[in-house]
Amino acid sequence: MTVPTSLGNEAVIPRAAHKGPLRREPLSGRVQFTYSTRFVSAKVQACPASYELLAGEDVAPAPGDVVIARISGIANHKRVETETSRKAIIYEGALVALAYGHRYAADQFLAHVPGNLGRCHLVAAGGVAGTVTQVHALIDAPTGIEPLGLLCDADGVVNLLGAAPYQNVPVAEAPVSRPEVIAMLGTSMNSGKSTVMSCLVNGLTNAGYRVGAGKVTGTGAGNDRMHYFDAGANEVIDFTDFGYATTFRLDYDAVRALTVNMVDVLSRGNDIVLIEIADGICQEETAALLRDDVFHHTVDQVGFAAVDALGARAGVDFLTAAGLKVGLVSGVLTSSPLAMAEAAALVAESGVPVIGTFDLTAAEVAKGLTTR
Repeated sequence: MTVPTSLGNEAVIPRAAHKGPLRREPLSGRVQFTYSTRFVSAKVQACPASYELLAGEDVAPAPGDVVIARISGIANHKRVETETSRKAIIYEGALVALAYGHRYAADQFLAHVPGNLGRCHLVAAGGVAGTVTQVHALIDAPTGIEPLGLLCDADGVVNLLGAAPYQNVPVAEAPVSRPEVIAMLGTSMNSGKSTVMSCLVNGLTNAGYRVGAGKVTGTGAGNDRMHYFDAGANEVIDFTDFGYATTFRLDYDAVRALTVNMVDVLSRGNDIVLIEIADGICQEETAALLRDDVFHHTVDQVGFAAVDALGARAGVDFLTAAGLKVGLVSGVLTSSPLAMAEAAALVAESGVPVIGTFDLTAAEVAKGLTTR
């Protein structure tokens, strides 16, 4: 979007945002909002004159705070996702609206919210800013950004929580009334969870179910959301709808509440609910969730995506020991008939079927996995 201004197409900031006294600067120039900041974009578009930039050496960003930043060194990320999840090419000097967030991505970055408005990184194409501290060996260095200031209005700094359509109200119990809920888990990032879930959404839709699909944890990005819609889901939401750019390092009570609240929202008007839990079962928030009685009473069964046979066996054993019903194994390993056969042999005594990812699109296969 373009913010109307008399100052031309470039924001004018007299000094680095993390230096000098506390101050407000005009919001000006052409700013590309992103998937994670889409709800804020709508508010700014409605009344751009109400917004400014807050800068100064005492300004410390918090997770979810919206920052206007200039691209200053394109590397790993060469595009950002727009509000509609279009992949927009970024150029040196372009202004983007991002949200600060911690990121945990074993195949990409470990990143944290910095303590000031100094130069940092674009840590996710969905529109997340942070300071990268670890990089996967096969990934390029992160794209650099120069923060110009935190977006603010008359009430103070703009945070995603204030613009989100849903509130993550505190809850300590499972939903009282809900349809069947299946949670999709995996060995790790890129184990095939989203593809498996999309195929299961499609199969259940083909079987006549109205499917509600959600992504409970992870890093803000529209890819998975769009996959679920493409697969035929009746309704799709994710954690960004509750005001979170990422869920890494989120207070655990909030993670539990997010799971329950998302299932509650998706239970209205749908016959079955599918939710994806990001990353692998060893990731901190995920591991805690799997041990939680509230989670156990919120889902009926879990599906498990694995990259190889040993991962499939370990995952089934781990989840079963945690007291969860494992309904299927699928994922990247099903690309290989040999790996499928190995996995089937390893989990045979558990009675859990190993199903080809795209076989889940068949109505009879998907319906056969339901328990109600």
